[in-house]
Amino acid sequence: MQSIKTKVAIIGAGPSGLLLGQLLANHGIDNVIIERVSGDYVLGRIRAGILEQGLVDLLREAGVSKRMDEEGHIHDGFAISYYGKSYRIDLNQLTDGKSVMCYGQTEVTRDLMDARADKGLSTYYSSKNVVLQDIETAHPSVKFEHDGVSYCLECDFIAGCDGFHGVSRKSIPEEKRQEFERVYPFGWLGILSDTPPVADELIYCKTEQGFALASMRSSTRSRYYLQVPLTDKVEDWSDQRFWNELKNRLPSESADTLVTGPSIEKSIAPLRSFVCEPMQLGRLFLVGDSAHIVPPTGAKGLNLAASDVAILYGLLRKEYNGEEQNATQRYSELALTRVWQAERFSWWMSNMLHDFKDDAGEANNMDQKTFERFMKSELDFYLSHEEGQKVIATQYVGLPYPQI
Repeated sequence: MQSIKTKVAIIGAGPSGLLLGQLLANHGIDNVIIERVSGDYVLGRIRAGILEQGLVDLLREAGVSKRMDEEGHIHDGFAISYYGKSYRIDLNQLTDGKSVMCYGQTEVTRDLMDARADKGLSTYYSSKNVVLQDIETAHPSVKFEHDGVSYCLECDFIAGCDGFHGVSRKSIPEEKRQEFERVYPFGWLGILSDTPPVADELIYCKTEQGFALASMRSSTRSRYYLQVPLTDKVEDWSDQRFWNELKNRLPSESADTLVTGPSIEKSIAPLRSFVCEPMQLGRLFLVGDSAHIVPPTGAKGLNLAASDVAILYGLLRKEYNGEEQNATQRYSELALTRVWQAERFSWWMSNMLHDFKDDAGEANNMDQKTFERFMKSELDFYLSHEEGQKVIATQYVGLPYPQI
């Protein structure tokens, strides 16, 4: 077995692991990334593309924003279509000039991969049998296999950025963690197509047929979603069936201008809310999806992972710079405050905009008609009053990162 050493071992080469690695390297903190799949597989994941201002600033701090700034689209607002009536949430006006950036997560990942390669930093893709050891001691380590060679990576800290199904969270004994979960009774059927977006800003749709979202990746590539039962299969949905149903759920002025075309990716994603507490044990820190999952309603997944990165990066810098002894012990407490705020917003958006049908009573301890009346009254208030719209806008652009 070959022995290697670093300061921070990062498990997972998704955007959160790569971003953390880039930020640390820029400040002379050595790190090694271990990833169980290939780089091509990582880049093949189709994910969200709305970046909060905090993440945009973090990418600029990491020195990987050039292409984002050139190709990304700044969004000053978005629309909510409520049974055919559209309301524009003016982010810029309601939040004193804040906005979001439309730039695909795949492109963020590509930029971070290229930057890491340019720095010559170590990344072990397609690693097998990854095991985290001695996480509650001052000398943790990671054992793994790569290209038929066994390694032992000795480190000071381990950042678990390997997602919901990774080894990091499972390395914390069950009796030392508590998990909170809400599984939603529907999924999102999404397609990617090389067609111009139906609008310059996102449109969230609440309809009798269910939820829909008109999103985008660029001026020539669109991303659309439909709420579907969990029993549906991708094979059940031809491109033509998808476009027909999308037109039924879009506001009429948008449906009339929708440009359709062949899908280049199609998938169904289940929705869940999930949080693991605490987000650390000893020298192991859970980052992003390894610690929490949010429904995609509200575009918080990647952005919430970025706030974890910002917090952990800030604490590690303080500890390595000698500014604060044991600074990293504050990570879980700081991160969870923002996690639960984002979870609540995503849960609220999901309740407001989806059709729960017969599942409303079981999920909310009330019958469907009562549940729908409550949601209608609440959404009416938030959309019809500037104070309500300001609450939505403030959370959509992203709450401030905690002070480190």
